[in-house]
Amino acid sequence: MSATAVSLPLPRIPSRRERLQDIPVDGAKKVLLAAPRGYCAGVDRAVITVEKALERYGDPVYVRKQIVHNIHVVRELESKGAVFVEEVDEVPEGAHVVFSAHGVSPAVVDSAAERGLQAIDATCPLVTKVHREAVRFARDDYQILLVGHEGHEEVEGTAGEAPDNVTIVNSPEEADTIVVDDPSKLVWLSQTTLSVDETMETVHRLRARFPDLQDPPSDDICYATQNRQVAIKKVAKDADLVIVVGSANSSNSVRLVEVALQYGAKAAYRIDYPDEVRQEWLDGVKTIGITSGASVPDVLVQELMRELAHAGYADIEEVRTAEEDLIFSLPKELRTGVPRGGRGCAA
Repeated sequence: MSATAVSLPLPRIPSRRERLQDIPVDGAKKVLLAAPRGYCAGVDRAVITVEKALERYGDPVYVRKQIVHNIHVVRELESKGAVFVEEVDEVPEGAHVVFSAHGVSPAVVDSAAERGLQAIDATCPLVTKVHREAVRFARDDYQILLVGHEGHEEVEGTAGEAPDNVTIVNSPEEADTIVVDDPSKLVWLSQTTLSVDETMETVHRLRARFPDLQDPPSDDICYATQNRQVAIKKVAKDADLVIVVGSANSSNSVRLVEVALQYGAKAAYRIDYPDEVRQEWLDGVKTIGITSGASVPDVLVQELMRELAHAGYADIEEVRTAEEDLIFSLPKELRTGVPRGGRGCAA
């Protein structure tokens, strides 16, 4: 799809620091704004779940791990009364606890039940789909090669569904050395937030060694992750600098930096807040590409654009490669008398 010039309003948001040095606009400086970007349906559902739980049950509502991997979202929810914990044994018996969008293993569910916790599952439905695939293939005695990053909450949750059948493959290089029990009964699944290109390279190397390797029934990498990578690929080839708004523990945000560099950006950086942009990044830069990870509220991108406008980058061109309108229902505990999440996938 071709790039479309649009006029985007710059909101009146107080700067978190002294503005970037004001530079006279010379007509040559511009921003390429990737779309889709920001919140996906699963993140939107998870954030609304915590907000609605606080409205319905009052504070505190406990959340196991970060509800989504974004420091700004976590701080905002903490200010409303959410309490984030690492494990359910930190939650007072009988209290309400929300499971994060990344999903949990059956062991965590059982542990919460043993403590009498009122659990609300905010797992992204696309992650739940991968969990079900793991259960199904384990039941049929397949060895599951789970492409993902060991230690990531999503990978821990998926592996926990079939711990005796799952082998984690962290990288394409690891695919060359992985050991399997029966090459004729293999299937691969993946973490939903990976680089599409790197995942397929890993699968290609696995299949070169194990020709009978089966594919998952449908794509495991979520639509939002793929869409944001496609958009930044289109932006990167024309950008001197790409700025990705997203937190360091956000897998999909980190991947966007890697994809931008791979597809032509001369430089790419990840930031949480606009005050992290350094003046030297802008030296000699005519075109800046901007995107954000799937757990980032668009207000942060708007604030970044406002700051860049003061540095001369006021010409904004949106580069849209897909439309997103998916909305997920809230968890069943919050559905009665509560409207569905209405913000959908914020582009």
